[in-house]
Amino acid sequence: MRVLEASNVSVRKGPGRPILDDASMRLSEGEMVGLIGPNGAGKTTLLRVLVGLQKADTGKIALRGTPVAEWKSREIAREIAYLAQNAVCSWPMQVERVVALGRLPHLDRWSQLADDDLQAIERVLKATNVAHLRARKATTLSGGEQARVMLARALAVGAPTLFADEPVSGLDPGHQIQVMELLSRHARGKRTTVAVLHDLTLASRYCSRLILMCEGRIVADGSPEAVLSAETLAAVYGIEARIGCDGGILSVVPCGLAPGFRPGEHHL
Repeated sequence: MRVLEASNVSVRKGPGRPILDDASMRLSEGEMVGLIGPNGAGKTTLLRVLVGLQKADTGKIALRGTPVAEWKSREIAREIAYLAQNAVCSWPMQVERVVALGRLPHLDRWSQLADDDLQAIERVLKATNVAHLRARKATTLSGGEQARVMLARALAVGAPTLFADEPVSGLDPGHQIQVMELLSRHARGKRTTVAVLHDLTLASRYCSRLILMCEGRIVADGSPEAVLSAETLAAVYGIEARIGCDGGILSVVPCGLAPGFRPGEHHL
């Protein structure tokens, strides 16, 4: 079933090239989608537009067949969870209370957490490996620990669609794998996950579909094998890469700059 559809979405800030340029995409249930592309490609802007945090200048966005503008913000918050890039908690709150904030879309004003809420919080504390930090103040945690706490808060929402902007940034390899497996599990059945990623091997391993952006445009959309070709990586990222497959896992190893590449130039 189709979950979300964006048609010809553009965002402009002043003169020059649009931040988003006529972007169109569809998301369906059960997909784990990696949103990839070089810095400044428009990935974060696209996510913010899709979740309703930023308005598009042109284009249409529909959630489950209904224009996003017709949804109440509380309803969207139950349907879509959003983990912002470099999300941190600046308040000296206990970790368990930070994670509990993810249940707010399900609570009436002044109501208390119900058993279902407490169970959801406990599940994500354990799943993100932060249960042992529950009594710690969030501001005393390391950057990697805070990243996992903020992911736990997003997962606590229990929304069928999850958008995560660079969810493994700053994490060690073990926790990167743990987070990617969590996001992948979320995308089973009738749920959907979209993650902005820079590690192309992680993206190819865990995502069933990749959307490649360059200069505000979606330039490729398909399976990892179809999107991650040597020619495309040279044109978009300006790199030469060794692409291999070991045990069914596609790997991408950057080996150097593509001949004639100059930073800021792309060839698509």
